[in-house]
Amino acid sequence: MDQQEWLARQFEDHRPRLRAVAYRMLGSLSEADDAVQDAWLRLSRADTNEVENLGGWLTTVVARVSLNMLRARNTRREQPLDVHVPDPIIDPSDRTNPEHETLLADSVGLALLVVLETLTPAERLAFVLHDMFAVPFEEIAPIVERSPEATRQLASRARRHVRGAAPIPDADLTAQWEVVEAFLAAARDGDFDALVAVLDPDVVLRADGGLTGLSRHIQGAETVASEALHWSRVDLTMRRALINGAAGMVTFLNGEPFSIAAVTVRNGKIVEIDFLADPERIAQLDLTELGD
Repeated sequence: MDQQEWLARQFEDHRPRLRAVAYRMLGSLSEADDAVQDAWLRLSRADTNEVENLGGWLTTVVARVSLNMLRARNTRREQPLDVHVPDPIIDPSDRTNPEHETLLADSVGLALLVVLETLTPAERLAFVLHDMFAVPFEEIAPIVERSPEATRQLASRARRHVRGAAPIPDADLTAQWEVVEAFLAAARDGDFDALVAVLDPDVVLRADGGLTGLSRHIQGAETVASEALHWSRVDLTMRRALINGAAGMVTFLNGEPFSIAAVTVRNGKIVEIDFLADPERIAQLDLTELGD
């Protein structure tokens, strides 16, 4: 086996972890794959004779690439998006694709990724690498061009923000489904009071419609219930699905995928609903495993 073939095999062993790092950093599956591919190109051209920890080296490369992509993304935007829902990871309601298990480790729900989008690129990197992948601050500091203590403060600020804004869902998936089914039944029946009953008083609904004009960011049980009743009048077919490992649904309009809904259930109530309804982004998602 020559050196290049050995490196290729080593890289494939590390690919799942690298993709998980990039997905948490970028919230985009396609951009995560681009970052990982960039890491391979750099590895294939590098002199690795003095690299003692290849996994750590690759993680650093992916982190740097992702950080640069985040900064470039922020520079390109003339103004922040009102609503942006990261790429969801979708599985049938009865099983999880083994390839998704690393991506979904540490309960990386869509609600958490939404909050990560609000951090600065440096805060996000420090939090993701340290809190999710146990990378020491001494190794993160050179990436963000700060001292280890300043890097520790970045992660601390990010941690406080995440704890205050990202709801931790109930662990029992069966209980989650019961709440989601009650919500759908109430919507189908046009039962406003029953809808309100399964919603947390401060529930947040976030819908990313891209350029369609369907984007929404609303809060409060009665407001969200009214929105649900409005959409219940549209001839949508709803199919249960796991969205980032939690109870959710994929809706279809005239046989074509229309939206992806991630539902966060906490203490038996729906506290957040995140919809992706951007036709261009939905067209890029692989929904074949949902079956007919």
